[in-house]
Amino acid sequence: MTEENEVDLVQEVRSELEEIDASELSEHSARFEALHEKLQESLKSIDNL
Repeated sequence: MTEENEVDLVQEVRSELEEIDASELSEHSARFEALHEKLQESLKSIDNL
């Protein structure tokens, strides 16, 4: 992952967290789960797993 990709990922995560914060509470669980999966995939790519 390049530094530019890392910055993009951080921006995407921050935006997603802001959207989650503004969404209905009933949506939070599913959206946090999706974000968690996205972060896990990113970590796997860093570790080449």
